[in-house]
Amino acid sequence: MRSYALRRVLQAVVVLWAAFTLSFVILYLLPGDAVLAKLGGGDTATALTPEQIAQARAEYGLDDPWFVQYGKRLAGALHADFGRSIATGDSATHMVLTALPPTLAVAGLGLVLALLFGGGAALAGTYTRAKWLGNLLLSLPPLGISLPVFWVGLVLVQIFSFQLRVLPALGNNGPQSLILPAITLALPTGAVIGQVLAKSLRTQLAEPYIETVRAKGAGRGRVHFGHALRNAAIPVLTMVGVVAGQLLAGSVVTETVFSRDGVGRVTTAAVNAQDIPVVQAVIVLAAFFFVVINLAVDLIYPLLDPRVRCDPAVRVRKELVHG
Repeated sequence: MRSYALRRVLQAVVVLWAAFTLSFVILYLLPGDAVLAKLGGGDTATALTPEQIAQARAEYGLDDPWFVQYGKRLAGALHADFGRSIATGDSATHMVLTALPPTLAVAGLGLVLALLFGGGAALAGTYTRAKWLGNLLLSLPPLGISLPVFWVGLVLVQIFSFQLRVLPALGNNGPQSLILPAITLALPTGAVIGQVLAKSLRTQLAEPYIETVRAKGAGRGRVHFGHALRNAAIPVLTMVGVVAGQLLAGSVVTETVFSRDGVGRVTTAAVNAQDIPVVQAVIVLAAFFFVVINLAVDLIYPLLDPRVRCDPAVRVRKELVHG
C-alpha cells in the first residue's frame, strides 16, 4: 500500500511539472507582446522609446532568454509564487486564489448534482422492472452528453430567469445564483457518470457471483445496492476523478454565460492579455486540483477492492482504466 501511494504521489508531481512546462512553452510561442498590450498597443506603444519598452520588459523579467525565464518561473512556482500580473501588477497567485471560492462553490454543487442525476438515473434505470421506464431513464445520460454547455446555460436563463423569474440570471448574488450555473455544469458531467455506472451495473448483475448471492436468499435491493453497486462503483470512481477536474475547465464557459466572477473570467482576461503569470497560476492550480482528486480516488480504490493493494495484476488493470 505504501509503494502504491508513493507511486501515485510521484505521478502527481510529474503531472504538475508537465502542466507548468506545457503552459510556459505554449504561452512563450504565442504571437504578440504582453508588455505592449499593457502599454496600450497601437499609437501609445509607438510613442514610447525603445528604452522605455525594454525597461518595462525587464520589470517583468521578459527580457531574459526563454530558458532563464523558465527556470525563474519554475523556481517561483515551487514556492507558489507565479510572479506579478503583467496586466494589473497584482500578485498572480493572489488574483487566482481570490477568484477561486466562487468557482469552487459552483463546481462543488455541480459535482453533487451530477452524482445525483447520473447515479440516480443509472440506479433507477437498472433496478426498475418496467422496461419502458428503464429505457427512458437510461436514455437521459446520452441526451445530456449531446447538449452543448453554453446552449444549456442560455436555455436555463431563458426559462427560469426571464420567463418564470424564479432564479437570477447573472452575477454572484447569494446561494440562488449558484443553481443555474451548477445545473449547467452538472448535466454533461452527470450524463457521463450515468452511462458508466449503468454499463458497469449491468455487467456486474450478469456475473456468476450475483446468482450465488440470489441463491442464498438475498433480495433484489440487497443484490442491486449491496453487492453489484459496490463492484460497479470502481470504474465510476475513476470517472468521477476525471470529470471533477473538468468542472474547473467548464467554469470558463459557465461563468461567461452567467457573468459570474471567478477563475473562468480571470482566465479569459489573462489569455486575452497574454498575461503569462496569471495563466500559469490558473493552469497549475487546475492541475493541482486534478491530481489531488485523482490521488484521493487512487487511495480509495483499495477500500472498495482489497485486491488493488495485494494483487499486482489487479493493480495494473486499475492503472490502465485510470489512464
